[in-house]
Amino acid sequence: MTKADIVDIISSSTGLTKVETEAVVNGFLETVIDAMKRGETIELRGFGSFKVVKRAQRVARNPKTNEEVIVPEQYAPMLKMSKEFKEAVNRSVSD
Repeated sequence: MTKADIVDIISSSTGLTKVETEAVVNGFLETVIDAMKRGETIELRGFGSFKVVKRAQRVARNPKTNEEVIVPEQYAPMLKMSKEFKEAVNRSVSD
């Protein structure tokens, strides 16, 4: 499913135009990205939590040359799905 598919579904179920719906979807995504750039956590009950995690420096290996390389510490966005979301997907897919 693409962003365009999501816009189509929301547009048809809400009665908003596709242009209006796309503006709302883009606004939501920009808000999430901006908040995460500031290191904030976003919690959507029943869906999940977006947060930024710090990954420590580590030693990795180049599989082609077998040479060790140091991967510097970095911050990465993370989405942890809610328990309800996981259970709903598990029930739906396993049926």
